[in-house]
Amino acid sequence: MAEPLRVVESRRLRLVAASLSVVTSDLKGRAELAEALKVGVPDNWPPDLFDRRAMEFAQRELLIASVRGWSFWYLVLKSPKDEQLVGICGFKGRPDPSGSVEIGYSILSQFRNRGYATEAVARLVMWAFSHSTVSEVCAETMPHLGQSIRVLQKNGFRHTGPGSERGVIRYAVRREALN
Repeated sequence: MAEPLRVVESRRLRLVAASLSVVTSDLKGRAELAEALKVGVPDNWPPDLFDRRAMEFAQRELLIASVRGWSFWYLVLKSPKDEQLVGICGFKGRPDPSGSVEIGYSILSQFRNRGYATEAVARLVMWAFSHSTVSEVCAETMPHLGQSIRVLQKNGFRHTGPGSERGVIRYAVRREALN
């Protein structure tokens, strides 16, 4: 039997934490994912930067029970009759020893510029800071991705310097900045 879904909500979105069974369904195809989540899955699923390799990594990580919630979350647009996936948002693992956790997000092209990424990041930053071990949520992006940078800025993230890879920049928001 599949494990129960872990869900948090925002005004327009239902965020469903990746679980081993749901990611396995996702790897099998859109029909299986639609059945697992009981939502519509657009033809162009998955979103950019969320390829099979990323799903397989998440699948391996989710074998460790404590990772659940610290992986990615499926973003479901709430609707009384036709809920559907619009993208993903989530973390790249548990917080490190200093209390920092990295967040990322990707929205399907037809759902961009509607504030869904901003809303999802806001909700997951709140979720992360509900854990006392988290002192900072960070993100890395490319300097030419203005929309991605705006999502971070709208959520209180500030530029902190270069990222972990060449050509990448880092943003972060600290717990005390939101209090």
